[in-house]
Amino acid sequence: MISWFRGLLRPFLLASIVFFFFNIFNFCHRIYLTAQGITYLLFCNDKKWPKPADPLVTFAPLLSDCPKNNPKILRKTIVFVRHGESTWNDTFNKGSHRTALQFAVAFLPGILTSLAHEYYLTLRGRIDSWFYDSPLSKLGLNQVNELAKFLRQDPVTRPDLNEDERLLVGILRGDPNAPRSKIVCSSLRRALSTMVSAFRERLGRTKESIVVLPSLQEISRNPDTLSITPVGKTVEASWIDQASSIPFQNFFTNQLDMRYHLGNKAIDTNGLKRMNEFCHVAFTETIPEQYIIVGGHSIWFRSFFRTFFPYENNHISKKKKLVNAGCVAFDLLKTDINGEEKFMIDDKSMRIIYGGFK
Repeated sequence: MISWFRGLLRPFLLASIVFFFFNIFNFCHRIYLTAQGITYLLFCNDKKWPKPADPLVTFAPLLSDCPKNNPKILRKTIVFVRHGESTWNDTFNKGSHRTALQFAVAFLPGILTSLAHEYYLTLRGRIDSWFYDSPLSKLGLNQVNELAKFLRQDPVTRPDLNEDERLLVGILRGDPNAPRSKIVCSSLRRALSTMVSAFRERLGRTKESIVVLPSLQEISRNPDTLSITPVGKTVEASWIDQASSIPFQNFFTNQLDMRYHLGNKAIDTNGLKRMNEFCHVAFTETIPEQYIIVGGHSIWFRSFFRTFFPYENNHISKKKKLVNAGCVAFDLLKTDINGEEKFMIDDKSMRIIYGGFK
């Protein structure tokens, strides 16, 4: 038995050495990514920060004076779009598509499958990974395609939508008669694939670019929240994206604005810093549009709601995650107090467009 195993192992190791030799650059890059992931896992404080003051303390006096037209308050409408399920989710999270028993039974085979994929991707010499910056899974692609079908329907012909919902869907679609909007996204591949797939008809028609903002990287210490794309490089479509009928690589190459992508989130950063950075950018000349469509992640979104909703408001978004490929809209308020920017969500403005919280 041992000799049989050795006989099988030797050609396997020899083939691996040959493949690694011919893909030495990508192999070294993978070692670097692995070391970076371990370092971040051990030493980051991405989910730790002092609880900020209730934003209502700042905004209550301003809103009571003149709630709708106070010149001291700026307002933008934000739409959050959560990515579809990722390969990391498929391996480590139960999800809503299977029972706890099904997840438990499939966990070990799932781990083995994911490790086999990781080894195969390494041998191929691709900048790709099941775990690191995990891409959309096949289920994730299906979830996002359902969102794309929802957006394909002309809101004017839909009696199930009220006037405000028709306006928001028209904005998401980029309809010619709708107010202008800007699509921005996390630098992580599952979010980028979600925005490309869900908005592919709009992107194909308008030829606009999605602005990649590193401040939108997910809040977690896990390696799936670290970007695999080197600074100055084009995002590479995952092996799952490439197997689909959607031309992901064409969109990634031609319609991603990567100028703000400066690599991974720093080890001394945290979620609060990045959320505040996004709020700041939302009100600068970088994004002059009144409506901002944001492709991102569940923990980042939930943390945002917990931070910028008035603390007395117990909205479901503070406790539950936005479902995969779900969309919600709200108004973000900004004011300046002694030169310091302050932000708050108008708690009466929250609207579920698609999916909701679970």
